[in-house]
Amino acid sequence: MSNPPVFGAGIWHFATYKDRYATEGYGPPVGLLEQIDRAGAVGDLAVVDLNWPFAGFDGTLDDVRAALERNGLRAVAITPEIYNRDFVKGSITNPDPAVRAHALRLLNDATELAKQLGCDYVKLWFGQDGWDYPFQVNYRDIWQSAIAGLRELTSAHPDIRFVIEYKPREPRNRIIFPNAARTLLAIQQVGVDNLGVLLDFGHSLYGQETPADAAQLCIDAGRLFAIDVNDNFRGWDDDMVVGSVHLVETFEFFHTLRRNNWDGVWQLDQFPFREDSVTAAKDAIRFLKALHRALDTLDEKALAAAQADHDALAARRLVQRALLTSMVDDAEVDA
Repeated sequence: MSNPPVFGAGIWHFATYKDRYATEGYGPPVGLLEQIDRAGAVGDLAVVDLNWPFAGFDGTLDDVRAALERNGLRAVAITPEIYNRDFVKGSITNPDPAVRAHALRLLNDATELAKQLGCDYVKLWFGQDGWDYPFQVNYRDIWQSAIAGLRELTSAHPDIRFVIEYKPREPRNRIIFPNAARTLLAIQQVGVDNLGVLLDFGHSLYGQETPADAAQLCIDAGRLFAIDVNDNFRGWDDDMVVGSVHLVETFEFFHTLRRNNWDGVWQLDQFPFREDSVTAAKDAIRFLKALHRALDTLDEKALAAAQADHDALAARRLVQRALLTSMVDDAEVDA
């Protein structure tokens, strides 16, 4: 039996969600400290990823520390908001040097905060860095701006890790880091040891990757620093509860991590728009625990033989046996 995983969640999991139809949100506003309390109510979470700046929060960092402590939580990461309307034409690739400088100041400040909170990494999601139309940008110029900005940031803080969370699109029609391969190419060109990948399972699905293959690529490059898990219908970044749609591919993803002895946090990046956020997190972790049991029961020797022969049906039978058994055990536990 392997050691149980450490579970985490983005703090936004416990916020109130808005869209262009429910512009005031699907529930009453939830402040940062209440979000932390909701995360603590899940029971199985050990760490949270915090957005920064703390939106609508007028308390102190000590207040945040106290909320984390009383809920038995630790901040695993800071996610700086370099994707809001201040950066509509990009952050480190913005055509305006003043905006690029502003983005780097924000990123450096976020990194100092991450160090104060004892975080493992700073998460970089460049949602506004990209383009929307053909001929809109000079591709070489924005790529070189991205590499230069990343090198300046990461070289200034060799004592903490940074991760790039890639995504094919949204809010830009094309994001500069859309997939694992292009992100790894950027990391190679930046040329530092403390820059890696956060592989969001749903982004990988949405980008028409095979998430397990993307994970293996990042692991082989020594750059899979973190993961987020969720699910979608592959046509959009739905951020559904993990395992809702792609059960077998989720299992394959975690099998790849297990096979490579990857032991990072199993972190939720879900947006329960209409569901209770605490219940959604509990349900996700219940599923992930069943998946962990299934990994323990999978016949690795028989699977290796099936894969050596590229025998899809033999592999399928082995996977189904492991998954279905774990789900039956889960039902018995609930009973």
